[in-house]
Amino acid sequence: MPELPEVETIKSQLNKLVAGKKIIFAEFFGPQKMINLPKNKFLKILTGAKINRVNRRAKLLILELNNDYVLLTHLKMTGKYLWNIPKDKHTHLILKLSGENQLNFKDVRKFGYLKLIKAEELSKLLGKDYGPEPLDKNFTLKKFENLLLSKPKSKIKQILLDQKFIAGIGNIYAQEACFYAGILPDRKMETLKKEEVKKLYKGLRTILQTSIKCGGTTADDYLDCYGKKGSYVDKLKVYGRKGLPCLKCKSILLESRLGGRGTVYCPKCQK
Repeated sequence: MPELPEVETIKSQLNKLVAGKKIIFAEFFGPQKMINLPKNKFLKILTGAKINRVNRRAKLLILELNNDYVLLTHLKMTGKYLWNIPKDKHTHLILKLSGENQLNFKDVRKFGYLKLIKAEELSKLLGKDYGPEPLDKNFTLKKFENLLLSKPKSKIKQILLDQKFIAGIGNIYAQEACFYAGILPDRKMETLKKEEVKKLYKGLRTILQTSIKCGGTTADDYLDCYGKKGSYVDKLKVYGRKGLPCLKCKSILLESRLGGRGTVYCPKCQK
């Protein structure tokens, strides 16, 4: 599933590509469950609207329209926004834009969603369901420490995945941050020493920032708006490397299950 760096990459690309453009024509081919309004109403709201800008909150893309609506998109497992790439059988939404351009939403597994909501309802919706952004300038080490103190019995990796705790972190970057900090993903928050908390905070921010510079991680299906893969996959230390030697100490990486998710770690480097 695309996480914060991947969605941030797409947001930045879309802002350059579609901000200021008018939706001349819209077509929807997907299942009704993918949208939150009847198809005809959904398309009517989109058609003729101008896209003012594109924002991101957690793993959500927010296309702000000039008709007091926003198009909220969650890519889920295999969702993609593709620019001027021909429609195929997995294309569910086509937006024909001014300047003879086309933006397609494609989703092989059909888990993603497209919701049109009133702009005035957005802050209430997002504020309720999502915690702080880990790359926000106001997300200080002290704020991170206080968050951890509020969940002393929770396991580190599982709480990092909780979107109400911190927004945008998923399975890839939770594992990588734990390795960076040298801590086992199943340790409880209350066992972390002050220096370990500091390293985990630094690791999260450093890894996310670096991944954004690399255009994200393509470990499975993720592609950017131009159909290109993210190159942070070449920098992964543990995710997807079960059974391979640790890049730091050469010990064989192991895998456990936490909350039903595979979690790779180094038995020597992580304590």
